[in-house]
Formats: sequence, C-alpha cells, structure tokens
Amino acid sequence: MSKNILIGGAWPYANSDLHLGHIAGLISGDILARYFRAKGYNVMFVSGTDCHGTPITERAKKEHKNPKDIAEYYHKRDKETLEKFDFSYDLYTNTDTEFHKQEVMRIFKKIYDNGYIYEKIEPQAFCEKCNKFLSDRELQISCPKCGQTTKAEQCDNCQYVPTIEDMKDGICLECGSKIVLRDNKNLYLELSKFQRDIENYVKENDTLWRVNAKNETNKYLSQGLVDRAVTRDLDWGVDIPLEGYESKKMYVWIEAVLGYITATMKKCEETGQNWEEFWKEEYNPTIYMVHGKDNIVFHSIILNSLLLAMKENYHLVNTIVSSEYLNINDEKISKSKGNGIPAIELVEQYGVDPLRFHLINNGPEKKDSNFTIDSLIATNNGELLNKFGNLVNRTLKFKELEEIPDGKLDSNIKEKIEETYKLVGESIEKLEFKEASDIAMDLVETANKYYDEQKPWIQKKENIEEFNNTIYTCSVIIANLANIFEPFMPNACQKIRNYLQINEKSWSLIEPEKGLKLENIEPLFTRI
Repeated sequence: MSKNILIGGAWPYANSDLHLGHIAGLISGDILARYFRAKGYNVMFVSGTDCHGTPITERAKKEHKNPKDIAEYYHKRDKETLEKFDFSYDLYTNTDTEFHKQEVMRIFKKIYDNGYIYEKIEPQAFCEKCNKFLSDRELQISCPKCGQTTKAEQCDNCQYVPTIEDMKDGICLECGSKIVLRDNKNLYLELSKFQRDIENYVKENDTLWRVNAKNETNKYLSQGLVDRAVTRDLDWGVDIPLEGYESKKMYVWIEAVLGYITATMKKCEETGQNWEEFWKEEYNPTIYMVHGKDNIVFHSIILNSLLLAMKENYHLVNTIVSSEYLNINDEKISKSKGNGIPAIELVEQYGVDPLRFHLINNGPEKKDSNFTIDSLIATNNGELLNKFGNLVNRTLKFKELEEIPDGKLDSNIKEKIEETYKLVGESIEKLEFKEASDIAMDLVETANKYYDEQKPWIQKKENIEEFNNTIYTCSVIIANLANIFEPFMPNACQKIRNYLQINEKSWSLIEPEKGLKLENIEPLFTRI
C-alpha cells in the first residue's frame, strides 16, 4: 500500500512580488514532493496565494484599486514565479475561489456547532475620523516594553505583543488621528481548550522539527494558549456563516491555514482521488508544513487546534519544516532598502538550476544565511559547470562517440551509486537538505576522479574494451544523477533524461540502454 504524503507550502500574501527569501523558505516542500514521488508514494503538494486580510486592502488603498484586482494580479505573478522555479505543486490555488470560501464557511460552522467558538464584547481601537474599527496592523503605537514606534500587532524591535490597554494612545495609520476604545462584538476561537492536546502532540511529534519550530511552539505553550478572535471588521474576505455577523469577515489566519484542506479537496475532486487519504487518521498520512520561522505557530498550534476542533478524526501535522531568514548582501530583505528584488527577475537572468541549487546548498536551513550574486556565480561556475556539467559533457560528447558503448559497470561505482541513493534519501527524510545536496555532489566528484584515473582518451587508443567500460560506467553515473538531483535541479535532470531517453523518475539504480544513439547533447549549465 502506497504511503500518503501531504505537503503544504505557506501561502504568500497577494500584496507584492515574491523575493528570494520566499523561495528559500518554500523550496523544501518541492524537495520533499519530488523525492517522495520518485519513491512511488502517494503525494499531494498544495499551496496558494492568500488573497484576503489587511496587507491586501492596504495595498489596494495606496494604489486606488479594488482589493480583488490587487489579489488577482499578485496571484498570477506568484504562480508564474513558482513555475519558473520549477515548483511541482499538485495545485497552486488562492483563497478567493468560491470553492475555498464555501468549504471554509462549512468548517467554521462545524467548529462553532462543536462549541469552540464563542461571542465576546470587548474594547477595540476605533478611528472616529475614518469611522471604523482598526486591526492591529492599522494602528501605530509606542511599544511599552522598548519604546520603539511600531504597528500594534507586534513590536518590530522586541517582538512584544501589545495588549488592548497598550493601544489606548495609538494613532490610525490611515489618517493620523488618535484612536478611541469602543466596545465591539467578535467571535473567538477557544484556543485555550487545546493546550494539553497540543502539548502532548508536540512531545510525540517534534523529533524532526527544526530547533526554531520547537522553541517557538514551546514558548507559546509555556505562556499558555490564549483564545483568538476569528472575526474582524472588513469588507474583503470570507463571510461569517452566522446570523448577526453579516458586516464582518473571517480573520485571515483561520481561513488561510484551512486552505491546505480545501486545496486538497479541490485537487482530489478534479482527479477522482479521495482527499481523506491525506488528512484522516484511518489512512495514516504523513503531513509536512513548509514555511519561514515567522509562520511556525500558525501551523504547529493554530492549524492543529482547528483540526481537533472539527472532531472529524483529522490527522495532525507530523512535521514542521521551518526555515530561518535569507539576507541579501548582509542586509535583511526590506522594501525601503530596495533589496527585495523580485525572484522572477533573478531566475530569468541567472537560470533556475543555479538559483535552486544555491538556495538549497547555501540557504537558511538552520540559521540566517546571506545571498550575494558573487556567491551564486561561485556555485554555478565551480560546482555546477566545472564539476557536474563537465562530467556530462566530456562523457556523452567524447570525440567520435556516437552511442553508449557495450561496456561493464564498475562494481565499486555501482556500490557508490547505491550508497548515494540511500544517504541522500536519509538526509532528505531528516530534513537535512544541504547535507543531501553535498552527498549528491560527492558522487559527481567521485565520477570525475574515476574518469581522470581511467584516462579514456588513452584507453580509446590502447584498449577499447577498457574504454567502453569507462564510458559506460560514467554514463550509468550520469543516468542516476538525473534521479538523485531531481529534488534539487529538476530542469537539468530532465535534460539528462532526454539525452539518455529515460522515461521515468525513480529512486533506485538504473542503467541506460547500450547502443543508444547520443544526439543533440548540449551543455547542462552555462558560465555566468
């Protein structure tokens, strides 16, 4: 029976272009998806664009546009960017589809009926000039802990989360007026009821979690889970399916994380699959959630609490795959500094293979990392072009070589290939993606060393049998590199499969057809 794997990639806000930091945080999902597919598992890899919430409405106001127009534009841009980076989503959708809205409202009503959502009247920031209640993001305050001027959702300097009392002297970011506090009616998710369940879940499932995921989740648990508002005063978003709340919308943090379920449902509806195989306990799925460190608690605590609140035997998220931050030229990515270059521009200029491999091999897997064009060039010209590309070129384009010779595979090389499959696979499953890419590259270096030691340019003149064995052995290595590097550089691997007429991706040793005509062999990589 095939193992069921669900991989969810974080949903970017539809308010700006994706930058390299987004790609670095999300690429782990594509590595996992491609690897598990090669293993023959039943994989569902989903994500989409988060079209609702304050960031989109703020962008729309600045550009004097409708939020829907902003959301549609950036959803299209995000999808195009991720496609250019060869992300293999089974479905990349968005939260403004009618299917998503209806399913999320159904789930919301289910949780409400189960008694986990309740009404609460409390003071909230109100701008008399704008005549509206403000979200935390729309309010500027002086942080009571460090004194920094910040938005009221969380201090940018010390990460302090303000209370309603801290907001009483706040300023409306839209008009600059001082706010007042007025009673407002909202619905709250009784998150505190899931404290013990989430604590037990974390103890049982955090074996593979990154350190940042463990620390951030346990920090919230040690403080005690606090009930969270699930409604807000907006005119853009998902409706609340309850009488008396017609003027409010669903908070984006609840409807966006439920998008993993609705996207799975939608894709399975299109393909005739059973979506429950990826989400229900009886099918024993493995669930990965992939994102940056600023999204940890939404996946480790919020999503799992929502799954529990439905009381429908959902399988909780097994593994949190949380990256650190990617800096550009030793600076945090910032619009004001102008270093948040759209990722789509970089991939169009430098190519997908160098960027993917560089982000995996030098990315923010366990600590903040720094990206520079010089370091990208070094990776491309040194690791990819001079090592990997050179091996393919000098083997398959050997002078006067027209076909793969009828040679024998060197037994030591065969053992090395099989060991590489095993070690790369183990590293990927441990979420050690840099380590996995290093082990894969070690096979390239072994192949180049073998080639140099065998000296096929001399063998061809003095011993044609040894020449055939050498070239055939190197051809076998190249064929298997197409499998082993598939999670990292699928574009280059597809070129190799085309050269060697390999029709399927797999995760076990393969041998190319002897006598296969070698035609139209072009360089895998180009010098930057």
